Amino acid sequence: MGTRTAHQQPATHDWRFAAAPGRLPLIGHAVQMARRPTEFLSSLPAHGDLVELRLGSNRAFLPCHPDLVQQILLNARVYDTGGPVKEKARPILGNGLITSDWADHRRQRRLVQPAFHTARLPAYAEVMQYESEVEARAWEAGRAIDISNTMQALTARVTARALFSTDIAGKAVAEIQHCLPVIVHGAYRQAMDPTGLFAKLPIAANRRFDEALTRMHRLINQIVEDYRRTDDDRGDLLSALLTAEDPETGGRLDDQEVHDQVMTLLLAGIETTASALAWTFHLLGRNPKVEAALHAELDEVLDGRVAGYADIPDLDYSRRVFTESLRLYPPAWLYTRTTTEATELAGRELPPNSDILVSPYVLHHNPALFKDPESFDPDRWLPERAKDVSRGSYLPFGAGSRKCIGDVFGMTEATIALATVASRWRLRPVPNTKVRPRPHMSLSAGPLPMIPSRR
Repeated sequence: MGTRTAHQQPATHDWRFAAAPGRLPLIGHAVQMARRPTEFLSSLPAHGDLVELRLGSNRAFLPCHPDLVQQILLNARVYDTGGPVKEKARPILGNGLITSDWADHRRQRRLVQPAFHTARLPAYAEVMQYESEVEARAWEAGRAIDISNTMQALTARVTARALFSTDIAGKAVAEIQHCLPVIVHGAYRQAMDPTGLFAKLPIAANRRFDEALTRMHRLINQIVEDYRRTDDDRGDLLSALLTAEDPETGGRLDDQEVHDQVMTLLLAGIETTASALAWTFHLLGRNPKVEAALHAELDEVLDGRVAGYADIPDLDYSRRVFTESLRLYPPAWLYTRTTTEATELAGRELPPNSDILVSPYVLHHNPALFKDPESFDPDRWLPERAKDVSRGSYLPFGAGSRKCIGDVFGMTEATIALATVASRWRLRPVPNTKVRPRPHMSLSAGPLPMIPSRR
């Protein structure tokens, strides 16, 4: 038996522990995780508050109760980033905010945080406003668009222009849009392969992944070198990263660290927001009453104007719509932690290097935490109803010291994009389109054809 450490909380009730059903010899639950991970994981809270499953021969633990998830996320020293997803992501993202260990993450967070200071948001919002209007003007009534690809193109332009100065961003966007989907899909395939053999196969998918990753690294290196030569503050995120000083040590990020942060921000900033926006338009297209309420707010607040940063406080229903979309389809649907020492969780003794799976998707779809969890109900986030959501049940951006550093940036971008598009267009799904979540590094909708009509 291990020794209870000072950070641990005594049990408040009798925790239920269970082993996940359906384990197969040698591969464990790898088949369920590969074929239908969201459905499989969402079935596990019925078995226990903490559920053990196997990925190959490795044990992993899924906390299904929000109190357990909070215990993990608020104790970053003991439950550090780690596990199979991190180990597969590190060769791609380097040692950035997502993959760095606890001590290094604290230093990086201090250095990167100024780039997301609220004082910079109005300038970033101008980019969001401009690109959202460009996108909304480009559509043709009656001509179907793939809203997933369209939103990824939009968020790629926004993220690139926020990261890099205008002259560089224009050249970088096409390369980013080409490489990013290949990297994201390939990274998830490797992360979910318990054997590690898939990445070594000489197949076309692996060749495309390696080529895309090489091209993305080369692009970032060239941009960082260009910025270093001029040493000017161009008012963008990369300038903020290059000039940031650690308030405790006076140190700065070196070129490799800057490279890793840029790679992390590109992958996290583009893919997640694009997926969430695509799901939002899909949900609106299938819920005309919610769509009508959204349009009513936009007509009153904007009165034909393009949404801007100053409008956000008045776009209350728009924010609730996006908040509810994030509940149903959280882009960061699964991430992993690893224990750094012997500890106790839900009354179970966990040895060092135990893998923990944290799934916001599982929490968000648990009927014990959300009434009628499969319904799209933005009004569940009205103040009088939202107060009933238990602490730790809603985690689209994570929690604790590793909470998404770009959460306010992303919410601002999504609100402006949603308001700008929805004030001009109605979107309806192409008939007979089958839609299901496609869990990759984010929770993608896959191809999502929709038909726009002018309002």
